[in-house]
Amino acid sequence: MIIGIPKEIKNNENRVAVTPAGVRELAVAGHKVYVQATAGNGSGFSDDEYRQAGAEILPTIESVYEVAEMIVKVKEPIRPEYPLIRKGQVVFTYFHFACDRELTDAMIKSGAVCIAYETVRLADGSLPLLIPMSEVAGRMSVQEGCRFLEKPQGGRGVLLGGVPGVKPAKVLILGAGVVGRNAALMAAGLGADVTITDISLPVLRHVSDVMPKNVKTLFSSRHNIEAELPTTDLVIGSVLIPGAKAPHLITREMLKLMRPGTLLVDVAIDQGGCFETSHPTTHSDPTYVTDGVVHYAVANIPGAVPFTSTLALTNATLPYAVKLANMGWREACKADKALAQGLNIVDGKVVFPGVAEAFGLPLEKVEL
Repeated sequence: MIIGIPKEIKNNENRVAVTPAGVRELAVAGHKVYVQATAGNGSGFSDDEYRQAGAEILPTIESVYEVAEMIVKVKEPIRPEYPLIRKGQVVFTYFHFACDRELTDAMIKSGAVCIAYETVRLADGSLPLLIPMSEVAGRMSVQEGCRFLEKPQGGRGVLLGGVPGVKPAKVLILGAGVVGRNAALMAAGLGADVTITDISLPVLRHVSDVMPKNVKTLFSSRHNIEAELPTTDLVIGSVLIPGAKAPHLITREMLKLMRPGTLLVDVAIDQGGCFETSHPTTHSDPTYVTDGVVHYAVANIPGAVPFTSTLALTNATLPYAVKLANMGWREACKADKALAQGLNIVDGKVVFPGVAEAFGLPLEKVEL
């Protein structure tokens, strides 16, 4: 198969979909890999390293899309890429369709085979291609939270761990999935007073067993969240419904309960955000203020640490990319039920329930 690795063009997205080591695996398996010039620079991988691994370097994004049978990316295609994607071409990346009608319509029109990392799902319900970036985003949410709680950045001027004689900051984490647990570990390690919520009692019991003593659990309900907000300094939203739009757990009305300079970090913004007042921001302009409350809603948080993120992502995605290349998308999805869950749009038809429900589109059945 001919595989294309384009340079990511989303704002401050420095990750690349495949490392030179990953290219070598694909090349050894007999596939031709084309990498756009400088695609790996932001993650610390040079064009020469890709050449040595067996890739051919192409000068432009257009040339990569033109030649490739399968495109492997990190982030969803954005507007300049829409006309480059053609019928029958496999695009393997994070899509997050349910919060982006324009992208959904563009991929339907393209006739491409869109396989979304975030909906590849194992029999136990886990999301193997979302987990590594969720781990990064969860830890980064606290790192960025520390930064934007500083007064010069618009925050309350609170040190997360406090000092002797001064109480630590209070952190509220909504959702005890991969993002939430990683955020809780980071915040607890810095000495914060952490509360993590979820609607699953078994999950809360597990969290209570394994987390440090400065992490408390709370059943997620509107009443309980509202009771926490007046004394909370940092709220991290990390709820996820795979392939579907995130629910709004904090409404605009609830912002009135918070003190000026309180920080909301919406890690769920890729799926529409779990705060009603959230809208996507970028690394170059990461925050805005609504009703005195600071919002951080960067849609590609792991892009700020591309060396770590690229390695973690390739570790997870490469086996699936090799399978798709070796077998073709139909046979690969037929043989691997988890990978088949990644099919979202095929030949102009929506085949994933969460996407169809989000926009009231007909749900088609994909023939494997």
